[in-house]
Amino acid sequence: MLFDTHTHLDDARYHEDREAVITRAREAGVEAFLTIGCDLMTSRAAVALTDHYPFVYASIGVHPHEVKHIQDDWYDEFRRLAKHGKVVAFGEIGLDYHYNHSSPKEQRDRFREQIQLARELTLPVIIHTREAQEETITILKEERASEIGGVFHCFSGDAWLAKQALDLGFYLSFSGILTFQNATALREIAKATPLDRVLIETDCPYLTPVPYRGKRNEPAYVSNVAQQLASLHPATLTVDHIAKQTSDNAKKLFKIA
Repeated sequence: MLFDTHTHLDDARYHEDREAVITRAREAGVEAFLTIGCDLMTSRAAVALTDHYPFVYASIGVHPHEVKHIQDDWYDEFRRLAKHGKVVAFGEIGLDYHYNHSSPKEQRDRFREQIQLARELTLPVIIHTREAQEETITILKEERASEIGGVFHCFSGDAWLAKQALDLGFYLSFSGILTFQNATALREIAKATPLDRVLIETDCPYLTPVPYRGKRNEPAYVSNVAQQLASLHPATLTVDHIAKQTSDNAKKLFKIA
C-alpha cells in the first residue's frame, strides 16, 4: 500500500471531483494521504479534510512564498490547530529564492520562527527549498531541527544537499520529477539514498509524472513514482517492496500507528 506524503487536496482544482480523485487513489493502492498547509487558510482546510476521511492526515504551516502575509495571531492559531490528533507535521516551510514572492529576509526570519514553533509542538518539519540550499541547511542546523526531524519534500537538489539532509537525519521525498526525461542526476541520487530514508509523493495537483504530463496531477499517480523508484533497483526490489518501505518510513516519521 502507498502513502502519498505531499498532496494539496484542498486545492480548487479538486472542487468538482474530489471524491472521485480520492476513490481513484484508493483503487490505485494509496492507503494514506498527507495534505499540506501553505498558509493559515489552507492549513485550516487541510485539518478539516482529515475529519472527513480517516486515511487523510494534515500538516500546518506557511510556505516561503506566503510568509509576508503572516499576522500576529497566526502562530497562536497554529498552536490550536496542532492539538488536532491528525496534525502530524509542520510545513511546508523553507526558502524559495526563485520567485522571491516574499523577501529573502522575511523568508529567513519566518523559517527560523516556524522551526522554533515546530520544535515547541514536537512536529517534524516539511522542507521546501529552491535555489537556497546552503542557507536552508545552515538555518536547520542553527535552529536544531534535527531534534524533531523532517523531510525535504519534492527533492530536486544535488548530491551535496542530499548528503547534508541525510546527515541531519532527514528523509528525502521523491515526486513525479523522478520520471522526467531530464532527471538523470536526480535518479542517481534516489538510487543512492538508503531506502529507509525515502518517501514518495505527488505534490498534486502539481508536477504530474510521466505518462500523464500536461494533465492535473492526483494522488493515484504516486504509484508511478513508486514504479520509477523500483526500476532503479531492478534486480532486488519490486514496486510492492518500495510501497511498503516508503509507507513504513512515512508512518515512522509522522508517528502514525
